[in-house]
This record gives sequence, structure tokens and C-alpha cells, in this order.
Amino acid sequence: MKERIMFAILMIILILPNLLFANATDYLILQDIGPYKLFTTIFPEDFKGGPLPKYSQTLTGGVLAAAGHFSDGDVSYEASYTEPSSKWPYFKVEVTQHVGGDSDKWLLHEIDRDFRNYYGIPGMSYGQRKVDGQAILEVISGGRNYRWLSGNKIIMIEYHDSQLVKSEPIEIVRAYLAKHPSTLPSMTLLQLRSTENKTQWIKDEMDRRLWLCDKWFVQITLGKTDQKTALQNIVKSMKVFLDYREKYYGIKGTNDKNLLAGYLSSNDGTNIKAKLAEYKNWWTVHKEKAISL
Repeated sequence: MKERIMFAILMIILILPNLLFANATDYLILQDIGPYKLFTTIFPEDFKGGPLPKYSQTLTGGVLAAAGHFSDGDVSYEASYTEPSSKWPYFKVEVTQHVGGDSDKWLLHEIDRDFRNYYGIPGMSYGQRKVDGQAILEVISGGRNYRWLSGNKIIMIEYHDSQLVKSEPIEIVRAYLAKHPSTLPSMTLLQLRSTENKTQWIKDEMDRRLWLCDKWFVQITLGKTDQKTALQNIVKSMKVFLDYREKYYGIKGTNDKNLLAGYLSSNDGTNIKAKLAEYKNWWTVHKEKAISL
């Protein structure tokens, strides 16, 4: 009973007020799709006297949060669908509306961050395919994860199936492609795995990490966040930059990481900012140089 109550409370917290229901339908398909049933709740008796939850909303970068995407008012809507023979959620759909700010310039770069290893090399199970003539990204590993860009929206559909015996939910993919047509550029597998593509992605990631540092410093200046939180995010991106610089340019980063850890511990934004200026100057000189993969 305790677990059921906790589940019910969680679902209620995630649900938007009914006043915003129309907005949710701009992003989600809140009805059955082919043989797949829209998930509401496995404990309908807990919601007597009120509507059953059909979707959730979060104010984050959605699936791109793991890539360190800078979210400045992004809104994510999520719904789940079940197989005909099950009452449990199985297929999850997330549609994130990005706000159209300057961070959106990184959406195409960030969308496949989870499909690459730490150093930016695409995984073997990652590729691009066409569905109804539209390009989408796909990873087949313990299930499937589909993603595509539609303007400044990111659509993600995923399910877990360790044995890969479940039917592919192509009806759900097609329905969401019809609602949110893909604007993802087409790319062959050879292009995806080419030296040129890998090199460009790696250098873009180094660019993005320095950009993120500047972005967080601006947040401090504008009073939109506290210094400790901002510096934590800044140092995190600087460490990624140093790791990439060490791997692809051969410059050891251990000493700098130790310095940054000390500056962070003492909340020393001045020295962290000085280090950032040093890295940006170095990058300006070395960015165009060839790297070895």
C-alpha cells in the first residue's frame, strides 16, 4: 500500500493542471496509437473524483540534460504507451520544446551525445534510418532509442527489451513523425563514421564546453543563479575540455584539474575565470590543427 501511495503522489506531482491540457496536445498524442494503449495509471482507484494522469511535464532540457544542455525555460512533455496485453508502461515518448535561445544552436550537436562514447566516437549500435522518407537517429541496444529534431523540438521514443524479441513500435514512430516532421539532415552510415564527422563533432564539443562556461558566468552576473552552482557547472565543462585536449592534443590535464578543484572548493570564481580565459586563448590558436583519432 505504501508503494502504491508513493507512486500515486509522484504521478500527481508530475501532472500539469487541466488548464494546460490543450498545450500538451500540441506535443503529445494523448490517445491510443494502433495496438498501443495510452498509459494512465495502474492504480485507477487512487484517483477517484479526479482525472487519470495521462502525461507529465518537466522544466529541463529533457533528454539533452545528460549532455549538459543549457536549459533556459525549455519544457518537456512525456507520455507512455503499453502493449495490448499489458497494463504497464512500455514505450516512453518525450517531446521537448526548446525556447529558441542561443543554446538551441547546439541541438543538432547534442542530440546524439548519448550515442557516442565519452570522447565523441559514435557507438557501433548507433545509426540513422529513414521512416516514411524522414531521417531519424536510432540506437539498438537492449531495446531501441529513436530521436529526431523537428525545428527546435527534440523527440525521443524509447523502450527496453534486453532480448530484442518485442515488435518494433513503428506505429508510434510514424504517428509522432506525422505530428513533428523531422528536420534532421540525412547522413549515411559511412558519413556518420567518417574521420571528418568525428573530428568535427569533437571540436564542436570542445567549443560547446567553453561556450557553456561563458554562459554560466553570465548567469552569475545577471543574478539568475548562485555562484556555487554556476562554478560547479563551469568546472565540470572545463574538465571535459581538458580531457578532450589531453586525448586529442596530448596536453596533460591533471595539474589543471587539481587547481580547478581547489578553486571550486574555495568558491574562487576569479581564478576559475582566469583559467577559462587561458583555455579560450589556447583554443583560438589550436582549434584548426589536425587531431589524431
